[in-house]
Amino acid sequence: MGQYFGTDGGRGGANENLTTSMAYKVGRFLAYYCLKDGPCKIIIGKDTRRSSSMLEAAITSGCLESGADVYQLGYTTTPCVSYLCGSLSFSGGIMISASHNPYQDNGIKVMKSDGTKIDAKLEGLIEDYFINDQPLPKAKKGKIGSLYFFNEGFDLYLKHISKLITSDLSSLKVALDLANGSACYTAKRLFESSNIKADYFFDRPDGININDNCGSTHLENLSEIVKKGNYDVGFAFDGDADRVLALDEFGELIDGDTILYICGKYLKEKNELNDSTIVATVMSNIGLYKACKKEGIIVERTQVGDKYVYDLLNTKDYCLGGEQSGHIIFKQYANTGDGLLTAIILLSIMIEKKQSLSELKKELVVYPQLLNNIKVKDKNLIEDKEIKELVSVVEEELGENGRVLVRTSGTEELIRVMVEASSEELCKEYVDKISDLIILKDDL
Repeated sequence: MGQYFGTDGGRGGANENLTTSMAYKVGRFLAYYCLKDGPCKIIIGKDTRRSSSMLEAAITSGCLESGADVYQLGYTTTPCVSYLCGSLSFSGGIMISASHNPYQDNGIKVMKSDGTKIDAKLEGLIEDYFINDQPLPKAKKGKIGSLYFFNEGFDLYLKHISKLITSDLSSLKVALDLANGSACYTAKRLFESSNIKADYFFDRPDGININDNCGSTHLENLSEIVKKGNYDVGFAFDGDADRVLALDEFGELIDGDTILYICGKYLKEKNELNDSTIVATVMSNIGLYKACKKEGIIVERTQVGDKYVYDLLNTKDYCLGGEQSGHIIFKQYANTGDGLLTAIILLSIMIEKKQSLSELKKELVVYPQLLNNIKVKDKNLIEDKEIKELVSVVEEELGENGRVLVRTSGTEELIRVMVEASSEELCKEYVDKISDLIILKDDL
């Protein structure tokens, strides 16, 4: 990870450490870079936070100045931009979103021509341009880029998802938490056009209420809605709808690990799980590995970030992978996490198997897990000798009945301490012990 780009693009406070000047430079350099291969078209989408239009204008200006044509989708989802970028021969794509962060933050996700996120090399070149501000050639006269409003692209994406609905889902009663974000512009249209009985909550974006006590990081309200409304299932999206978490009919969490288990088991039964393998990350619960082993499913692990999950899926030709946070990739249909696609597939499995989510997950025993995010002045503290020694001691004490993971955030100045153990008490004991040492060291 570089100075500006983390595990999911560049992110920061809008007009603070993520400015229009930076956004302009992203557009300027990406277009310049892509123009080396001939005429250049860049597709841009944004989520509903107030600063998204400001950053959209700056990125667009940079692209046009370099000589690229820009196709603006307006309010849309990250998977929509990814799908269109890869299927319509765009030179590159940009999604303006800070995912699950509050409205004060924003982010820039840059995609290659196939719709996947850019690699470390291109991230490095963009960062070098930020730092050194080397002059780039400007397009002149008829070579200045043109701007197009690409509303029809949105329809193409929804048509793509609609084709994957092969079962009658009308018997299910669904509650959707749209996080006052991008899903407001996709989920409603898809569910209404597919005759799925759905009620929509947190679906009135005003620029500042995105993820505000709603969405995939705030499930309390949706859980109560599901229980009181006798819904079969609930789905909660994040701000840009590239991930989703579910709730069963009792309002209990179905996280990304559980979704991977349900979908992996289903695909294996149909002989459609390549090499009987799914891809998860180092954050996935130990219970996932044990449950999958019983089903004859191999779990390969990668570092946190859906782009790393996709890289492993692509390298080894696996078909299913994802993160505990709800980024689930079905490589046959998408090359990034897609919350809407995930929701449709889960509903289809429920109908085909004639089982509720609670029944589909019953063989999966989730180990208690506790995560503490510690704000630090220097993330390099993770390499401290005493901290590493303490982590080794905890690992030895947990043995095969738990694990510990200490890592840095890819998007914030945080060190994350996660412990899984046989009881919540043990989790807290070990998390507190490691966290206290990190805080002590950070204060020195």
